[in-house]
Amino acid sequence: MKIKKTLYICIGWIGVALGALGAAVPLIPSVPFLLLAACCFAKGSEKLNSWFIETKLYKNNLESYVQGKGMTLKTKIKIIALVTILMSIGFIAMNKVIVGRIVLAIVWVCHILYFIFGIKTIKQENLE
Repeated sequence: MKIKKTLYICIGWIGVALGALGAAVPLIPSVPFLLLAACCFAKGSEKLNSWFIETKLYKNNLESYVQGKGMTLKTKIKIIALVTILMSIGFIAMNKVIVGRIVLAIVWVCHILYFIFGIKTIKQENLE
């Protein structure tokens, strides 16, 4: 059990690092990595989880989503853009694998629909 908690904590720190990088670099989304960190810290360490949910990184990027309020349009666009770029690379790489391309296209469409219709869009000033 100790190994499992240690693994969760390590993955959580990787998520924090990538999420912090995503908060600074426009092309990298921070939300998925911070969600990973939140999940891993919740399972790995109560102390780290308490610390993480009090950080500015969490409050600025995840708090509204976790509370069910939604995401800002800017956050949604960043996530959709990155997923589109990454899936496009896979789509191009699978030029002879038709089934793979179909699966990627379906996943991409579902992803777009989820972010447009499944997650409420909130204004930035609603976060304060």
